[in-house]
Formats: sequence, C-alpha cells, structure tokens
Amino acid sequence: MTSAKKQDKYNSILEGALQVFSEHGYHRSQVSRIAREAGVADGTIYLYFKRKEDILISLFREQLGKLVDKFHASLDDNMNAKESLRKVCEIHYKELESNVPLAFVTQIELRQSDLELRKEIGTAFKPYIKLIEGILEKGIREQVFRADLDVKLVRLMLFGAMDEVVTSWLISGQKYSLSAQVNGTVDFFMRGIGN
Repeated sequence: MTSAKKQDKYNSILEGALQVFSEHGYHRSQVSRIAREAGVADGTIYLYFKRKEDILISLFREQLGKLVDKFHASLDDNMNAKESLRKVCEIHYKELESNVPLAFVTQIELRQSDLELRKEIGTAFKPYIKLIEGILEKGIREQVFRADLDVKLVRLMLFGAMDEVVTSWLISGQKYSLSAQVNGTVDFFMRGIGN
C-alpha cells in the first residue's frame, strides 16, 4: 500500500472516530463502530492503532496540530501582541464553532477520560500553550502587557478561559454565536493583563 493510501486510511479512521466519539462518547464507542464510520474493516484499525486510547490521543494531536498551524499562518510579525491574542481567540472560537463534533470531543470527552489518558493528551496541547506564552512575552516586550505578569500562570488562565467559553456554548446547545464572543473575551483579558 502506498504511503498516500496509508495516510488516507489513517485520516479516515480519525474522522470516523471524531464522529463516533462526538455522538456516543469515548467510553461508549466501540472500535467496530469507528471502523464502520471510517469505511474500513475492524482489523484495519489495529494496523494503525494498538488501542482505542491511541485513536483519541492521535485525534487530539492531529486536530490541535492543524489549529496551531492555522495560528502560525495567521499571525503576522507586524501584529502587536494584542492583535495576535485576538487572532488566536478568533481562530479558536471559529474553528470549534464550525466543527461541533471536534468541540464536543475536545471539551467534553477530555474531561471524562482517566488521568493517564488526560496526561498523554495534555502533551498535544503543549504547542498551543507555548504559542500563547510567546504572545504574552512579546506583549511584555512591547509594553502592551504588564511587566509583572506571571507568564506561565497567565497562559493557562487564557487557555482555560477560552476553553470554558466553548464548553458553555456547547452546554447551551449552541444557541448563540461562539465567534461573537471574541471581543468580550479579549476585552476581559486586556483589563487584566494590559499595561
């Protein structure tokens, strides 16, 4: 099998898993259901993943990797830190609003996973957290953000706040625009971290 075909099957499995996990929850999702959704034989999944946990971890790694790539592609060196922070928030909300299954899996399933699984998935979040940290450090250098910020704490608070806004939106049944929350979110952050 060519590497392109292997990659296609791998992507199909992850897309199938995303649908199944979002509809049935991670714990109630069988590998056979993921295989059916992906259009592959049950055994094919085990050629790519040793266990169901590996599918979830890979799903997070791939999806967060794409998100971080979008951030990097959208952030311009000419942007100041406040503009960069707004852009990250904008993309975060827009991407999850446009992909509700991904929002459900990242927001709801992660919280219901066991500690070991959460630790493994947590490594997939590191590039995102580092990106936010870089924006904060840039803002301090530009004197747009307060010089006394605890960057390591604030980066987690920023990510956690955006994360909670998405979770609340999901729990509400997506009754309002998630993207419309960008200005309120960034304004709130700036009151706390702005210089």
